Amino acid sequence: MKKIFSHAEQVSEIEQLAAVYNEILAASDEYGKEKKKTRILFVGSEVLPFAATGGLGEVLGSLPKALAAREDLDVRVIMPFYGDISEEYRSSARYITNYNVGLAWRNLYCGLFELKKDGVIYYFIDNEYYFKRDGLYGFYDDGERYAFFCKAVMDSFYFTGFMPDIIHTNDWQTALIPVYNTCKYHYDLKTIFTIHNIEYQGMYDLSIMGDVFDLPPEAGSYVEYRGCINLMKGAIETANVVTTVSPTYAKELFDPMFAHGLEEIIRRNETKMTGILNGVDGYDPMDDPDIDAPFSAEDPSGKALDKQKLQELAGLTVNPKAPVLAIISRLVPHKGMDLITQAMENVLQHSNIQLVVLGKGERRYEDYFNWLQNQYQGRVASMITYNKGLSRKIYAGADLFLMPSASEPCGLSQMIACRYGTVPIVRKTGGLADSITDVTSEEKKGNGFVFENYSHEEMTDTIFRALSLYEETAQWADLVHTVMTEDFSWGHSAGVYAELYERMLS
Repeated sequence: MKKIFSHAEQVSEIEQLAAVYNEILAASDEYGKEKKKTRILFVGSEVLPFAATGGLGEVLGSLPKALAAREDLDVRVIMPFYGDISEEYRSSARYITNYNVGLAWRNLYCGLFELKKDGVIYYFIDNEYYFKRDGLYGFYDDGERYAFFCKAVMDSFYFTGFMPDIIHTNDWQTALIPVYNTCKYHYDLKTIFTIHNIEYQGMYDLSIMGDVFDLPPEAGSYVEYRGCINLMKGAIETANVVTTVSPTYAKELFDPMFAHGLEEIIRRNETKMTGILNGVDGYDPMDDPDIDAPFSAEDPSGKALDKQKLQELAGLTVNPKAPVLAIISRLVPHKGMDLITQAMENVLQHSNIQLVVLGKGERRYEDYFNWLQNQYQGRVASMITYNKGLSRKIYAGADLFLMPSASEPCGLSQMIACRYGTVPIVRKTGGLADSITDVTSEEKKGNGFVFENYSHEEMTDTIFRALSLYEETAQWADLVHTVMTEDFSWGHSAGVYAELYERMLS
């Protein structure tokens, strides 16, 4: 017999069906929202705070976090599981699985780990033979190590469940990823290759193309250059987009003086090229445990105590009126060390300036700064080391920051100096040209002192210009306020990258 439903029962059943439908609809909406997110995978050989040697690690420690704050992007990062990574992070990383990676005739173990931090999921590629070493680079088999890493990344998507829309690769250590995708994997995704420093290109003998790098013969048209394998050249040729870390550096790479032999390849791929200025993250003199007194643009009074403490620590004469000039750098030619060695005695002899140098590099420069300290005791401090906490004390306590680079893809030190109210003196090149404007500029309010030609005379004149303004107390205070309020955060740069990703996929 057919059941007769009462009105109340019909209403109840309809309500139940409606509730189920709404649940399905809500789940569908959430799925739709998730599907709309653009999936970005950053691939790098170093990432802060896990393991880093320089600017690349700082960028990959900051840019993904800034992008992950956006609702339209799902951002993840993958890097090697180095032995140098601290136990704190190693023990926090969750084991996902292990799988074998084929690299030519080798069948290699690969462990896959995951860690969530600051809104970003980090993946780690583990192989103790390749990565449990003292240091990140400089080994005889670096080419093989990073070929394994790149193939392990390309094989990881099945195990992570994360198929990126865009893979964002960085420098020669990850240059094989766009090459592998073009020649072997053919995934339906886009690739970006960012040149942080074109000087290091990953060059190897052609005879090991198949045996070490597991590349088919047809890949030679991408990676072969001037009689050898050039991994960076291969990435430039095969990536969908090539970026550099500042707009000016992108233009400079068309010039043989800056391109280190790759100018022909840059010109051939001109339509792919774009430059986006890096930012800085995590340098705040109001919240820095390494400095003695906090200060801000609104209340810079604490900087005077930081200067006094720096003078005491460095063995300089404690004198609040003596301007302190800082150099924090690798002591190598392209950082402008030749200009400094030619000019610094003249500057010391004709001013009351004090000099603090922190860094390591070529022996001739280390010896020079040690000699200069002996010649000008109480006025020069030579610290031949690298110590991050000490560098922050110098940024906070100095008045001026000297960065006369012959070439500088982006540079972070000049931006960090600004955060601490230490006025930069820079040469107009790369990211220095994009971030620092001379105080005499009529187009934009100046935030430092800039000289154009690679000349120790021009640099000396610029230092004396800065010292002259330092004597004008009110004007100097205005300049310090200006440099401290410059926005060098990742927010703007992340927005530019997000627009780039959108254009790539559209």
